[in-house]
Amino acid sequence: MQPPVVLSIAGSDSGGGAGIQADIRAINSRQVFAATAITAVTAQNTTTVTTIELLADSIVAAQIDAVLSDLSPRVIKTGMLGQASTVELVARYAADGKFPFLVMDPVLVSTTGFSLMDSTGAGIIRQILLPHCDLITPNVDEAQLLLGTETTISDVEGLTKLGQDLLDFGPKAVLVKGGHVREGLPQNSPDVLVTHNGVQVFDGPRINSQNDHGTGCSLASAIAAGIALGESLELSISTAKQLVANALRSSSSWRLGQGRGPLDMLGWNQ
Repeated sequence: MQPPVVLSIAGSDSGGGAGIQADIRAINSRQVFAATAITAVTAQNTTTVTTIELLADSIVAAQIDAVLSDLSPRVIKTGMLGQASTVELVARYAADGKFPFLVMDPVLVSTTGFSLMDSTGAGIIRQILLPHCDLITPNVDEAQLLLGTETTISDVEGLTKLGQDLLDFGPKAVLVKGGHVREGLPQNSPDVLVTHNGVQVFDGPRINSQNDHGTGCSLASAIAAGIALGESLELSISTAKQLVANALRSSSSWRLGQGRGPLDMLGWNQ
């Protein structure tokens, strides 16, 4: 079998739960090959982020160039970019047509509340990167940071409005994740896909788990892998959502770390 390739441009998580490490697991879980360009090294575990070292843009660019020149990735997935200059770097590649399909997971804040982007990052992403994205996958907090708004979201209509507002900045599709919405949606965890062709809701039962570190990274990466396999956007999202749900259920039997542990994307307990 000749696997397709996805390039993940993101930060490293020393605890292995999120970031590049989660991306690789999720991409590999779909039998797709994962290449990487690391933007930052973080010292973190299941409870906190203690240190972040942002890599120079020249190093990030060298990694991207090395992969693009040899491995021909079908999809590019971004996670933690860390600083405005790296956002600008990624946007230049996209504007030059070097990214065949771009999935952006706007990683701005860690699960433990640690900021993962400098103060100008959200505005720069909105202005220069969103117009080049084929899909963005924000949760509610990230969507509001990108929009510069703060509104209580408690239903699918609210998620849809966030997606429509983000669509105005140029991405082809927006998937607003509803996992953080508990008021009004205590039993369900809907994700809402908004495109210029309409709105589609991908609903599912809420899975309460202590092991959810890296959920957003895993979902976006699994979607990217599905696109690389030639699936439609809708099928990629549906399949990825089911994979993440299974991983959350599967990880309930382990206890890795003292905080929000990683999910079982490789199906070790399934």
